Amino acid sequence: MPPADPITETGFAVPVMADLACGAGSRTDSPDPGGGSGECPRAGGHSEDTMDLRLPDDLVALPPVDALGPLDGHGSRGRHHEMYRPAVSSTRTLEPSRPSFVPRHDDLLDRVAEWGPADTPAGGFHLVPVRLERDLPLINRWMNDPAAAAFWELAGPQEVTADHLRAQLAGDGRSVPCIGVLDGVPMSYWELYRADLDPLARHYPARPHDTGIHLLVGGVADRGRGLGGVLLRAVADLVLSQRPSCTRVIAEPDIRNTPSVAAFLTAGFRFSAEVDLPAKRAALMVRDRPLRPLL
Repeated sequence: MPPADPITETGFAVPVMADLACGAGSRTDSPDPGGGSGECPRAGGHSEDTMDLRLPDDLVALPPVDALGPLDGHGSRGRHHEMYRPAVSSTRTLEPSRPSFVPRHDDLLDRVAEWGPADTPAGGFHLVPVRLERDLPLINRWMNDPAAAAFWELAGPQEVTADHLRAQLAGDGRSVPCIGVLDGVPMSYWELYRADLDPLARHYPARPHDTGIHLLVGGVADRGRGLGGVLLRAVADLVLSQRPSCTRVIAEPDIRNTPSVAAFLTAGFRFSAEVDLPAKRAALMVRDRPLRPLL
């Protein structure tokens, strides 16, 4: 039997935001623009091997720009399909059309909005950067599911979820929240973040351009049927293909969240270590860029 999907996350930085929220399983509390809400202290024995990078002032990004229209938050088929249509003619098209806008918010992650769709065994999949007024009702509903709330800790009124999203959307672009759209239907929430620029980097030997992932499979009907592993593999492949400087994709699910850990393993990640983070004990999962064969 295929391993169960991660119920609420996939990722490696503060909720990137974390778990799949904070690495996977629970949010890390950190004030970093990458998506946290509390300071992440250094872990004994690890900090001397990490890179505590600082972002130059001239790299501070402008506010996000989004050309997608409004969404009522229900995520149903029909008119929402048009709202999340990718800016390419086909998932198999060799020359995708260029978006009509040039986002600046996600420059530190090589313009996620321009990555385009990917073919997966489950259908065409596309990451669409979050637009608060369009996506907040849907994301808030997912966060209030008990299974998600146990790890993300974002249950409550919409303002709780909005504060979490605004911290990323108003930041410098080191964390980009996205809606995962499968065959035109929004069905998951993702956070892609620069793990090397996140407080998480204090807890493992970070490398420049390490990219973290957090995942929440939103609908109950989409859980428990192998989608987590399929989509994690697809997104990791996208990161490595669209970010030439990135050599590793990182995640930090809660060590207790065995379905999430199993999904990462299915997606080609390897278990690297157990890491003590401020809000949880995490499984450090790593997906390495494949080595090119020598000729």
